[in-house]
Amino acid sequence: MRARTDRVVLNADWDTRAYSERDMDAERCPGGLKRLSDMYAQILAEVGEDTQREGLVKTPERAAQAMQFMTQGYRQSVPELLGDAVYEEDADGIVIVRDVEFYSLCEHHLLPFFGKCHVGYLPDKRIIGLSKIPRLVDMFARRLQVQERLTQQIANALQDAIAPLGVAVVMEAAHMCMMVRGVEKQHSSTLSSCVLGAFRRDPATRKEFFDLVQPARSALV
Repeated sequence: MRARTDRVVLNADWDTRAYSERDMDAERCPGGLKRLSDMYAQILAEVGEDTQREGLVKTPERAAQAMQFMTQGYRQSVPELLGDAVYEEDADGIVIVRDVEFYSLCEHHLLPFFGKCHVGYLPDKRIIGLSKIPRLVDMFARRLQVQERLTQQIANALQDAIAPLGVAVVMEAAHMCMMVRGVEKQHSSTLSSCVLGAFRRDPATRKEFFDLVQPARSALV
């Protein structure tokens, strides 16, 4: 018989960010796009480029739009993302969504890291729409991140949202900050995991999860 969780909220601050005007998207805050564009133009000038040459005239605006897209997770919340896609169901087996590709930005160098995420949970009379799990991964990935925190945020958010008996998340990523600069190791990858509830307490349940996601692991490039 599987052990049950105490349904303790393990991390209550996942949705407490106070959003300011500078976090809004281009449609709601066009001034933010203009400020970002000006900053990128200044960066180009500082590295010695001519911001008026043909290939760079629109680069600051394109870069600003790209940054807003890659950080759109700041303008999303878990309740808004999940909506009413939580259902009463007596399912008692592990539910896993494997090989969820993600792209994020390292907060230390503003360089991408990317890879695959495997998310599993053990339902307690409630399940979540499957498509919401990749959306949850994207919401937290599209912020300035470190992989360790990203892994925990995904697990804690799912635990808080549907109070399952347990949650397990594994992420494998390649980090451009290690590949194109610094140690320049192109073939290394970083693995991180977060296990909560039954997955932490019960070795058999934890092993079942890792056995199920292990075949999904493959080369990132």
